[in-house]
Amino acid sequence: MSENIKVAKAAGVVGSATLLSRVMGYVRDMVMSWAFGTTAAADAFYVAYRIPNLLRELLAEGSMSAAFIPVFTETLTKGSKEDALRLANAVLARLLVILVIVTGLGIIFAPYIVKIIAWGWKFETQRDKFLMAASLTRLMFPYLLFIGLAALAMGMLNSLRSFLFPALSPVMLNVMTIGSVVLLSPHMPEPIMGAAVGVVLGGLCQFLIQLPGLRRQGMMLTPRFSPSHPGVRRIGALALPVFLSSSVTQLNIFVSTILASFLATGSITFLFYGMRFIHFPLGIFGVAIATAVLPTLSAQAARQEMGQFRETLSLGIRLVFFIMFPAMAGLIMLRVPIVNLLLQHGEFNHLSTIGTASALLYYALGLWAFAGVRVVSQAFYSLQDTRTPVRIALLALATNMVLSILFIQTPLQHGGLALATSLAAMLNLGMLTKRLRKKIGRMDGRRIGISLLKIVPASVVMGAIGWWVSLKPVWDSPGNTLYKVKWLGFGMTVSMLFYLVVMWLLRSEELRFLWGMARRRTGGQAGSGG
Repeated sequence: MSENIKVAKAAGVVGSATLLSRVMGYVRDMVMSWAFGTTAAADAFYVAYRIPNLLRELLAEGSMSAAFIPVFTETLTKGSKEDALRLANAVLARLLVILVIVTGLGIIFAPYIVKIIAWGWKFETQRDKFLMAASLTRLMFPYLLFIGLAALAMGMLNSLRSFLFPALSPVMLNVMTIGSVVLLSPHMPEPIMGAAVGVVLGGLCQFLIQLPGLRRQGMMLTPRFSPSHPGVRRIGALALPVFLSSSVTQLNIFVSTILASFLATGSITFLFYGMRFIHFPLGIFGVAIATAVLPTLSAQAARQEMGQFRETLSLGIRLVFFIMFPAMAGLIMLRVPIVNLLLQHGEFNHLSTIGTASALLYYALGLWAFAGVRVVSQAFYSLQDTRTPVRIALLALATNMVLSILFIQTPLQHGGLALATSLAAMLNLGMLTKRLRKKIGRMDGRRIGISLLKIVPASVVMGAIGWWVSLKPVWDSPGNTLYKVKWLGFGMTVSMLFYLVVMWLLRSEELRFLWGMARRRTGGQAGSGG
């Protein structure tokens, strides 16, 4: 089986599991918006939640995967499973010490952390909101310990080409949060505390759900202190710069949260929900493809197979663009119908819908860049080069800060903060691509360019269908749920079918590849049943 097919199959597994996670995530958002709307309690929760959410990105989808997987994969490729397990146990011992210390410091200094994140709050007149956010931060900080362990287990299983349980683990966070809001919140003095308890329980379950997979692989973890282990030192050298560079999007969002605290109540929540909608296609496809590509790129780099390395990277980039550009068009044109249908219930009113839709619009403009950065960054990490991405990430972060300060003073308000994040991601991707070309030579740019000449026009026309659906007056008010489901479903289905038909007529290489994968998968299942 070719490496491209292995990558596509792995991305399919991760994408399918992530789809379930994202669906449950939207159920969670619907429950949260119904219970807390865009009130001061919601703002306090999402300020506090920024810390565990940021650390989840930095660990689970950032430094742990990008620094650990290349070294762990190289150990598997050149050594044995026993060697790889010794490396993982040595990493676990150090990781536990770091996580316990950071968690303890986070609990102690929670009020100061909130003051940094919500710099714009007038603490004299908004003291209750500040104290609530500090209490929520303390309550949720142990999530860091559990998600750190889950990230290590995820990195091991992904390196072993076992993708299902790691991809399913985020489902547990959503399930625990929903259950806690429904079952615990009504019985607590501050109902929002129930959601915080759910986050911590979700982190624990994200680790526990991966243990059966490790056991089946014969890779159960046991802490072993091995200070002289060369692999641990290499991972440590890679981890810090990756910690910054691989999650520049989250760091940009973090900056946006600080600046949004200077705006009206609800702005922080608007930005949170806006990015949540971006995470649907980004998580199902962008993260899935990047996750599937990294072990393959790492193995090819370890074997010095640079021709295959470029082919795998090209495929990853083209698949991301094939999916992200039409997703961007759909989210932009259908932003109000989507937010209205999914969130406008209970405490979440029409003004909340308009505010969230504004954030979604400007975040969606950078969707292709958010996903592209994840894939191109993996090429650097697989080559064990983390210095280049971190320098570029810091430049992108500085750009985001400057643009955010400029845009926040315009009528765009919180929408300007989202736009600055998108523009910074575009800059990040452009500079990463330029430097990678110098490092590895050609990047199959001609095939990528030909694909874009087909993808972009088809996406623009597809978006016009969504725009026509969004003009219906039904999106100005709550209720009429079934009628809205019919229209939104119609618009999304017709748009996707139009895009696929156009790409088929244009002989899209990416569509033919995915279609061939689907046929092989169906044929294989039919054959095994006979």
